[in-house]
Amino acid sequence: MAINYCSDGVRIPPFRRRELTAWIRRVAAAYGKECGDISYIFCNDEKILEVNREYLRHDYYTDIITFDYTDGNTLSGDIFISLDTVESNASSLSQPYRSELLRVVIHGILHLCGINDKGAGERAVMERAENDALALVNTEQLYKNSKK
Repeated sequence: MAINYCSDGVRIPPFRRRELTAWIRRVAAAYGKECGDISYIFCNDEKILEVNREYLRHDYYTDIITFDYTDGNTLSGDIFISLDTVESNASSLSQPYRSELLRVVIHGILHLCGINDKGAGERAVMERAENDALALVNTEQLYKNSKK
């Protein structure tokens, strides 16, 4: 049971993987879950559009796609994150890129925990859960260096 960090067409962000993994596990535990096999695949806009078209039949860019293979209380899944869209979202929201990236990273775990964001009132629940998760950690300590 592991959390893996992979890339397709981009460099993996300079995370301190041990600290990032510990934070992800702590958030999952707060929902009574444990982490099984979870893969983060960091990619560019073209790759996430390809995945969105092929598997979800959606023809648009997005920041994250979460494929949920959870079994009971053991979270498992593949989480695709477009670094291009995360960067453009950070800019349009006037947020630091690193903070927005961590929000998206934990967003995928929250989906695996059963939190949705598409129905009436669900977006507010997701945002509250993201903020609670981000409050558990000093986000800069999850990165190897202080650039970008």
